[in-house]
Amino acid sequence: MEDTIAAVATPYGEGGIGIIRISGENSLNILKDIFEPASGSREYVSRHMMYGKVVDACGEGVIDEVLAVYMKGPKTYTAEDVVEIDCHGSVVSLRKTLELILRRGARMAEPGEFTKRAFLNGRLDLSQAEAVIDVVKARTDRSFDVAMSQLEGGLSEKTKAIRKALLDLLVDITVNIDYPDEDIEEITYERLEENISLIGEMIEKLLSTASTGRMIREGIRIAIVGKPNVGKSSLMNGILGESRAIVTDIPGTTRDTIEEAVSVRNIPVYLVDTAGIRNTADRVEMLGIERSKEAFNNADLVIFITDGSIPLSDEDRDIAALLKGRKALAVVNKNDLGRAFDDDELTAMTGDIEIIETALLQGNGIERIEDFIEDMVYGGKVSQRESVMVNNVRHIGLLNRAKDSLSDALDMTKRGEALDFIEVDVRDAYDAVGEITGETVTEDIIDEVFSRFCLGK
Repeated sequence: MEDTIAAVATPYGEGGIGIIRISGENSLNILKDIFEPASGSREYVSRHMMYGKVVDACGEGVIDEVLAVYMKGPKTYTAEDVVEIDCHGSVVSLRKTLELILRRGARMAEPGEFTKRAFLNGRLDLSQAEAVIDVVKARTDRSFDVAMSQLEGGLSEKTKAIRKALLDLLVDITVNIDYPDEDIEEITYERLEENISLIGEMIEKLLSTASTGRMIREGIRIAIVGKPNVGKSSLMNGILGESRAIVTDIPGTTRDTIEEAVSVRNIPVYLVDTAGIRNTADRVEMLGIERSKEAFNNADLVIFITDGSIPLSDEDRDIAALLKGRKALAVVNKNDLGRAFDDDELTAMTGDIEIIETALLQGNGIERIEDFIEDMVYGGKVSQRESVMVNNVRHIGLLNRAKDSLSDALDMTKRGEALDFIEVDVRDAYDAVGEITGETVTEDIIDEVFSRFCLGK
């Protein structure tokens, strides 16, 4: 924390500008050593951008024409003195400027170290710091909005409210244990049961957003499966809105899995168009079918397509048998050519999953499939306007730990067990919730969280 750190804060490669960030008490001195303002003035006013040159006085001379700004702490990203230098977006310019900064006494920042300093200096709590990653990696407007809400403290407020309720409960229990003879209000098991139940409901409500939050953050993988020539590639092209996969009337055209990322109703989706699954002697096609089965096993949703204009075959039945226990949707394609089987026959194969009729070459039915995907994510339980969602695996685990501890405390309360035993579980729930915002977190967990960050953030 006493070192001055530096790193390139923009992506590697060519661009209009490239930004180098410096943080620490020696930031301004380093800037003065390497920067010559065009105005000739050596007065550096906080948050005033200055035009000039980066100069290596002991070597190469002028390295680049830049804009530089000094920002005095603590009202900065890291709550320390910060300097940012806007170079031309050249790999060479950035490398030479950074090398010069490091020679002047800064050291290379570790991944996530700028945000780690913001956390350690009290500018962000741990859940807000983790949201920085989600903001950077957001692929849709919705995932960006959820990440920004967490960065602004939405999740922190809810977890702190839960922790405050747990603290009040702990105080009541502890006072009754330690000072039983004092003139204080005695806590009854009935009141204890009521309070534990209310806090449990607060945690449960937050956890109810976890599935939706995770899918919005990480996206969902959808495998499109079926025998050859039923319309798998047509469905992929229809959702993508472009001809990404080749569509012909020749069975076996798709010989390998094709994966594309797309936003469906502001939900990140990874579509996998698979090779048609059938019995074949073609070795190349067999390799594609094996990859199809692998994609099938890794999918959050399987879309099973059949050709409604011809009778169901043994190949359809073999694929349908794989759907048991999976989240799946049945699509009956080519309904413009008539139906050769009814929904009951298909349901007998697939079980009770939703069936949608389509004519994918004409674009009919795509909207209903997108409706299904949207409903799968939100499930009718979470409002699409809800901005505070639990979308982080670490947070979900801690909330489940707190929920389990409170459940144990509630069971003991109903049995009238000693307050000492109940206090242990309530305190564990209190500590677990505190780990979300970093109030009770260990150094190992802090290091693990920030190791996932990119360099320069």
